Amino acid sequence: MSARAIFVNALTFSRVPFIFGWLAFAILQEFSSSAAFGVWATVALALAGSTDFFDGALARRWHVVSSLGKMADPLMDKVFYVVVFPALTWLIMHQGDTTHALVMLVFTILYILRDLWVTFLRSVGTMFGANVAAMMLGKVRTALSFPAAGFIYVYLAWQSHLSASLRESGLLACYAVEAFMIVLNLASFATYTRSYWPYVKKALERN
Repeated sequence: MSARAIFVNALTFSRVPFIFGWLAFAILQEFSSSAAFGVWATVALALAGSTDFFDGALARRWHVVSSLGKMADPLMDKVFYVVVFPALTWLIMHQGDTTHALVMLVFTILYILRDLWVTFLRSVGTMFGANVAAMMLGKVRTALSFPAAGFIYVYLAWQSHLSASLRESGLLACYAVEAFMIVLNLASFATYTRSYWPYVKKALERN
């Protein structure tokens, strides 16, 4: 394996320590009066999102796209989802906004269920030699997940420093982002289901 390939794979796997670094700093900020933890948490989350963009871009540019990278990248995305979105739900609940926490809980459940379902569909598709590469809508969903999570976290981390009107505007913006991502998630769910359903039917007929 070349040095460039090693670097790209290391960049992909670095998403995990950045994600857990964000989690640690976010929790510390929640129980501390120091704004520094919020800053470090924001930086860690931004770096986690950056790895998702740069690993694939560099792999293609340097011609070091590998089977390992293709499997590791979506795995790192799933780590992001199962750590960041439940943590955001807890942060919202801890801050006392049960309505927003409920919306974020629904958001999180739908995200995780969609990934489990798509993984199942791809597994069925491989039984029949289907092309299981990520679809464009799925790529868009993944790419937007990082800034969406970042926006929600920044609001949660700094809302106590905002005026009442800005807090209200920020909350409405969070709801808008979450609603858009829920719709995008459901659209991706439907697109993958429609594409892979013929293979599911074949699998059912085979049994």
